[in-house]
Amino acid sequence: MKGTKEFPQCGFSNTVVQILKSLNVPFETLNILENEMLRQGLKEYSNWPTFPQLYIDGEFFGGCDITVEAYKNGQLQELLEKVMCS
Repeated sequence: MKGTKEFPQCGFSNTVVQILKSLNVPFETLNILENEMLRQGLKEYSNWPTFPQLYIDGEFFGGCDITVEAYKNGQLQELLEKVMCS
């Protein structure tokens, strides 16, 4: 993400942080603004051009728009519950 969970540095990153905090799930962040190689590497790895990028259980889930939609329809909560229980 751009920034950290304590200090998101763009509105999209802040949105994802607020969603994850509202779900009371543990999560970590990496500030891609601090490392250009990491930034480019993640874009290539995920084949996703924008940030933030959400990974759940090591798998790329999506960006802000996908995270918001999955949160609204309950898919995100369901997936996170499965991961937390396994």
